[in-house]
Amino acid sequence: MSTGKSRRDQFSEATRAALLEAATRRFATLGFAGTSLEDVAADILATRGAVYHHFPSKKALFEAVFEKLETEAVRQSAEAGDRGEDPWQRALLALDSFLETCADPVYGRIVWQEAPIAMGWVRWEELENKFAFGLIEEYVRALVEGGYVVDLPVETMSRLAFCMLGGAGQALSKATEADKPRLQDEYRTVIGRMLAGLAAPQPT
Repeated sequence: MSTGKSRRDQFSEATRAALLEAATRRFATLGFAGTSLEDVAADILATRGAVYHHFPSKKALFEAVFEKLETEAVRQSAEAGDRGEDPWQRALLALDSFLETCADPVYGRIVWQEAPIAMGWVRWEELENKFAFGLIEEYVRALVEGGYVVDLPVETMSRLAFCMLGGAGQALSKATEADKPRLQDEYRTVIGRMLAGLAAPQPT
């Protein structure tokens, strides 16, 4: 028995992917308020009905775009961290990847500027916890268990790191393109120094 997808299913998936790509461009340039479902549909020569077949509302379409961007961002940070030789290096490599992603104008505007407005603060915070907090907690736990930082409550340290990284992300999203490289270096340095301040004392 064939397990391959039918042409109809393939077409449906291709249409959904095209809608997400077109919506991403619209949301990143015009914002949530300035984007209409009709314009997104027109961008791929589809009908408004085709949009509603996949997404019941503009908010649902935005949330799908948001989740796609965050899934990719978490994947990139995790892969960057995996290249490290120890928990400390892995955490710093993941941090570099995160800061680089936040400096991207598409990600920065959609995730940090438009999302709290489009989805509401509660839903935005819920999804940020879903995508980012677990990875941050994983790195913090590895640092504690590896003896790289002092043995303090992992969840509390992770929550503070989560808030600190959120502040960095918001600042980078609002910065001019000319200022972003400088800000990335500054946040990398400051956050690295703050982590170093939690370093566990070494036996003498």
